[in-house]
Amino acid sequence: WFFLSSAEQHITSALAGLLISAVPLVGVVIATALGNREHLGLASMSGLLVGLVGVALIVGFDLRASDATALVEIALVVVGYSLGPAILSRYLSDVPSVTVIGIALTLCALAYAPAAALQWPHAIPSLSVLGSVAVLAVLCTAVAFLLFFALIAEIGPVRATVITYVNPAVAAILGVAVLHESFTLGMGLGFVLVLAGSTLATRRQIRAPEAARRPPEVQPGEAL
Repeated sequence: WFFLSSAEQHITSALAGLLISAVPLVGVVIATALGNREHLGLASMSGLLVGLVGVALIVGFDLRASDATALVEIALVVVGYSLGPAILSRYLSDVPSVTVIGIALTLCALAYAPAAALQWPHAIPSLSVLGSVAVLAVLCTAVAFLLFFALIAEIGPVRATVITYVNPAVAAILGVAVLHESFTLGMGLGFVLVLAGSTLATRRQIRAPEAARRPPEVQPGEAL
Protein backbone atom coordinates (compact mmCIF):
# COMPACT_ATOMS: atom_id res chain seq x y z
CA TRP A 1 0.00 0.00 0.00
CA PHE A 2 2.82 2.39 0.84
CA PHE A 3 4.65 1.67 -2.41
CA LEU A 4 1.44 2.04 -4.43
CA SER A 5 0.44 5.37 -2.91
CA SER A 6 3.99 6.65 -3.24
CA ALA A 7 4.35 5.56 -6.87
CA GLU A 8 1.05 7.07 -7.99
CA GLN A 9 2.36 10.51 -7.07
CA HIS A 10 4.93 10.23 -9.86
CA ILE A 11 3.24 8.19 -12.59
CA THR A 12 -0.10 8.50 -14.33
CA SER A 13 -3.10 6.50 -13.19
CA ALA A 14 -3.21 4.87 -16.63
CA LEU A 15 0.33 3.57 -16.28
CA ALA A 16 -0.30 2.39 -12.72
CA GLY A 17 -3.45 0.54 -13.76
CA LEU A 18 -1.75 -1.05 -16.74
CA LEU A 19 1.26 -2.23 -14.73
CA ILE A 20 -0.87 -3.62 -11.91
CA SER A 21 -2.97 -5.53 -14.43
CA ALA A 22 0.15 -7.61 -15.10
CA VAL A 23 -0.43 -9.31 -11.73
CA PRO A 24 -2.08 -12.45 -13.20
CA LEU A 25 0.79 -12.98 -15.64
CA VAL A 26 3.39 -12.57 -12.91
CA GLY A 27 1.25 -14.82 -10.74
CA VAL A 28 1.61 -17.63 -13.28
CA VAL A 29 5.40 -17.50 -12.91
CA ILE A 30 5.33 -17.28 -9.12
CA ALA A 31 2.74 -20.01 -8.67
CA THR A 32 4.75 -22.31 -10.92
CA ALA A 33 7.95 -21.57 -9.00
CA LEU A 34 6.21 -22.40 -5.71
CA GLY A 35 5.04 -25.72 -7.08
CA ASN A 36 1.38 -24.82 -7.36
CA ARG A 37 -0.53 -27.47 -9.29
CA GLU A 38 -3.07 -25.09 -10.80
CA HIS A 39 -3.30 -25.94 -14.49
CA LEU A 40 -3.78 -23.11 -16.97
CA GLY A 41 -4.54 -24.19 -20.49
CA LEU A 42 -4.26 -22.26 -23.71
CA ALA A 43 -7.70 -20.72 -23.25
CA SER A 44 -6.83 -19.42 -19.78
CA MET A 45 -3.53 -17.93 -20.89
CA SER A 46 -5.23 -16.34 -23.90
CA GLY A 47 -7.83 -14.90 -21.54
CA LEU A 48 -5.11 -13.29 -19.42
CA LEU A 49 -3.63 -11.59 -22.48
CA VAL A 50 -7.03 -10.50 -23.83
CA GLY A 51 -7.93 -9.03 -20.44
CA LEU A 52 -4.64 -7.15 -20.32
CA VAL A 53 -5.38 -5.55 -23.69
CA GLY A 54 -8.83 -4.64 -22.42
CA VAL A 55 -7.37 -2.89 -19.39
CA ALA A 56 -5.03 -0.93 -21.66
CA LEU A 57 -7.98 0.30 -23.71
CA ILE A 58 -9.94 1.30 -20.61
CA VAL A 59 -7.20 3.21 -18.79
CA GLY A 60 -5.81 4.82 -21.94
CA PHE A 61 -2.25 5.29 -23.07
CA ASP A 62 -1.06 8.22 -20.97
CA LEU A 63 2.02 6.31 -19.79
CA ARG A 64 4.18 9.11 -18.45
CA ALA A 65 6.45 8.54 -15.46
CA SER A 66 8.49 11.30 -13.84
CA ASP A 67 10.52 9.06 -11.56
CA ALA A 68 12.13 5.68 -12.23
CA THR A 69 11.83 4.86 -8.53
CA ALA A 70 8.06 4.88 -8.93
CA LEU A 71 8.31 2.14 -11.54
CA VAL A 72 10.36 0.03 -9.12
CA GLU A 73 7.73 0.61 -6.43
CA ILE A 74 4.95 -0.51 -8.76
CA ALA A 75 7.00 -3.57 -9.68
CA LEU A 76 7.23 -4.46 -5.99
CA VAL A 77 3.47 -3.98 -5.68
CA VAL A 78 2.85 -6.31 -8.62
CA VAL A 79 5.13 -8.98 -7.15
CA GLY A 80 3.46 -8.62 -3.76
CA TYR A 81 -0.04 -8.89 -5.22
CA SER A 82 1.05 -11.98 -7.16
CA LEU A 83 2.97 -13.62 -4.33
CA GLY A 84 0.28 -13.27 -1.66
CA PRO A 85 -2.37 -15.55 -3.22
CA ALA A 86 0.28 -18.13 -4.15
CA ILE A 87 1.54 -18.27 -0.55
CA LEU A 88 -2.00 -18.53 0.78
CA SER A 89 -2.83 -21.41 -1.54
CA ARG A 90 0.49 -23.22 -1.08
CA TYR A 91 1.21 -22.85 2.64
CA LEU A 92 -1.83 -21.42 4.45
CA SER A 93 -4.73 -23.29 2.88
CA ASP A 94 -5.48 -25.08 6.18
CA VAL A 95 -5.47 -21.88 8.26
CA PRO A 96 -8.84 -20.11 8.70
CA SER A 97 -9.04 -17.01 6.54
CA VAL A 98 -10.18 -14.86 9.46
CA THR A 99 -7.01 -15.79 11.36
CA VAL A 100 -4.75 -14.92 8.44
CA ILE A 101 -6.54 -11.63 7.81
CA GLY A 102 -6.48 -10.68 11.48
CA ILE A 103 -2.75 -11.30 11.85
CA ALA A 104 -1.92 -9.56 8.56
CA LEU A 105 -3.95 -6.45 9.35
CA THR A 106 -2.57 -6.30 12.89
CA LEU A 107 0.98 -6.35 11.55
CA CYS A 108 0.07 -3.64 9.03
CA ALA A 109 -1.46 -1.50 11.77
CA LEU A 110 1.67 -1.83 13.90
CA ALA A 111 3.89 -0.95 10.94
CA TYR A 112 1.85 2.15 10.10
CA ALA A 113 1.42 3.29 13.72
CA PRO A 114 4.61 5.44 13.86
CA ALA A 115 3.73 7.24 10.62
CA ALA A 116 0.15 7.76 11.80
CA ALA A 117 1.38 9.22 15.09
CA LEU A 118 3.63 11.69 13.27
CA GLN A 119 0.80 12.80 10.98
CA TRP A 120 -1.96 12.85 13.58
CA PRO A 121 -4.59 15.47 12.62
CA HIS A 122 -4.86 18.59 14.76
CA ALA A 123 -8.66 18.45 14.68
CA ILE A 124 -11.22 15.67 14.56
CA PRO A 125 -12.07 14.91 10.91
CA SER A 126 -15.58 15.49 9.65
CA LEU A 127 -18.23 12.78 9.79
CA SER A 128 -17.98 12.27 6.03
CA VAL A 129 -14.25 11.61 6.33
CA LEU A 130 -14.72 9.22 9.25
CA GLY A 131 -17.52 7.46 7.37
CA SER A 132 -15.34 7.08 4.30
CA VAL A 133 -12.54 5.59 6.38
CA ALA A 134 -15.00 3.20 8.02
CA VAL A 135 -16.30 2.03 4.63
CA LEU A 136 -12.75 1.53 3.39
CA ALA A 137 -11.84 -0.44 6.51
CA VAL A 138 -14.92 -2.65 6.73
CA LEU A 139 -16.10 -3.18 3.16
CA CYS A 140 -13.06 -2.49 1.01
CA THR A 141 -10.57 -4.23 3.30
CA ALA A 142 -12.04 -6.73 5.77
CA VAL A 143 -14.98 -8.00 3.70
CA ALA A 144 -12.98 -7.78 0.48
CA PHE A 145 -10.22 -9.93 1.98
CA LEU A 146 -12.71 -12.56 3.09
CA LEU A 147 -14.24 -12.71 -0.38
CA PHE A 148 -10.81 -12.80 -2.01
CA PHE A 149 -9.69 -15.69 0.18
CA ALA A 150 -12.85 -17.58 -0.72
CA LEU A 151 -12.16 -16.86 -4.39
CA ILE A 152 -8.61 -18.22 -4.08
CA ALA A 153 -9.93 -21.41 -2.51
CA GLU A 154 -12.52 -21.79 -5.25
CA ILE A 155 -10.58 -21.09 -8.46
CA GLY A 156 -6.91 -20.96 -7.43
CA PRO A 157 -4.37 -18.18 -6.80
CA VAL A 158 -3.66 -17.24 -10.42
CA ARG A 159 -7.26 -17.10 -11.59
CA ALA A 160 -8.23 -15.13 -8.48
CA THR A 161 -5.85 -12.30 -9.41
CA VAL A 162 -7.89 -11.69 -12.58
CA ILE A 163 -9.81 -9.31 -10.30
CA THR A 164 -7.10 -6.78 -11.20
CA TYR A 165 -8.66 -6.66 -14.67
CA VAL A 166 -12.08 -5.85 -13.26
CA ASN A 167 -10.88 -3.03 -10.98
CA PRO A 168 -10.13 -0.52 -13.79
CA ALA A 169 -13.44 -1.35 -15.45
CA VAL A 170 -15.38 -0.63 -12.26
CA ALA A 171 -13.37 2.55 -11.69
CA ALA A 172 -14.15 3.72 -15.22
CA ILE A 173 -17.87 3.02 -14.79
CA LEU A 174 -17.95 4.96 -11.52
CA GLY A 175 -16.02 7.79 -13.15
CA VAL A 176 -18.64 8.08 -15.86
CA ALA A 177 -21.62 7.68 -13.51
CA VAL A 178 -20.44 9.75 -10.54
CA LEU A 179 -17.84 12.17 -11.89
CA HIS A 180 -19.47 12.57 -15.32
CA GLU A 181 -16.29 11.63 -17.15
CA SER A 182 -16.49 10.94 -20.87
CA PHE A 183 -17.14 7.44 -22.16
CA THR A 184 -15.00 6.59 -25.19
CA LEU A 185 -15.20 3.92 -27.84
CA GLY A 186 -11.91 2.49 -26.56
CA MET A 187 -13.41 2.09 -23.09
CA GLY A 188 -16.41 0.26 -24.53
CA LEU A 189 -14.18 -2.13 -26.45
CA GLY A 190 -12.00 -2.53 -23.36
CA PHE A 191 -15.02 -3.59 -21.28
CA VAL A 192 -15.84 -6.30 -23.81
CA LEU A 193 -12.25 -7.58 -23.83
CA VAL A 194 -12.03 -7.54 -20.02
CA LEU A 195 -15.24 -9.55 -19.71
CA ALA A 196 -14.18 -12.00 -22.40
CA GLY A 197 -10.65 -12.35 -21.04
CA SER A 198 -11.82 -12.77 -17.45
CA THR A 199 -14.29 -15.45 -18.51
CA LEU A 200 -11.65 -17.37 -20.44
CA ALA A 201 -9.02 -17.00 -17.73
CA THR A 202 -11.22 -18.15 -14.85
CA ARG A 203 -13.03 -20.97 -16.62
CA ARG A 204 -12.00 -24.38 -15.41
CA GLN A 205 -11.16 -27.00 -17.96
CA ILE A 206 -13.55 -29.94 -17.96
CA ARG A 207 -11.54 -33.10 -17.84
CA ALA A 208 -12.89 -36.44 -18.85
CA PRO A 209 -13.47 -38.89 -16.00
CA GLU A 210 -10.68 -41.33 -15.32
CA ALA A 211 -12.86 -44.26 -16.29
CA ALA A 212 -13.66 -42.66 -19.64
CA ARG A 213 -9.97 -42.15 -20.44
CA ARG A 214 -9.03 -45.78 -19.78
CA PRO A 215 -9.39 -48.22 -22.67
CA PRO A 216 -12.13 -50.78 -22.17
CA GLU A 217 -10.98 -54.01 -20.64
CA VAL A 218 -11.30 -57.06 -22.81
CA GLN A 219 -13.26 -59.75 -21.05
CA PRO A 220 -12.26 -63.40 -21.43
CA GLY A 221 -13.88 -64.86 -24.49
CA GLU A 222 -14.60 -61.49 -26.16
CA ALA A 223 -11.47 -61.68 -28.29
CA LEU A 224 -12.54 -65.02 -29.73
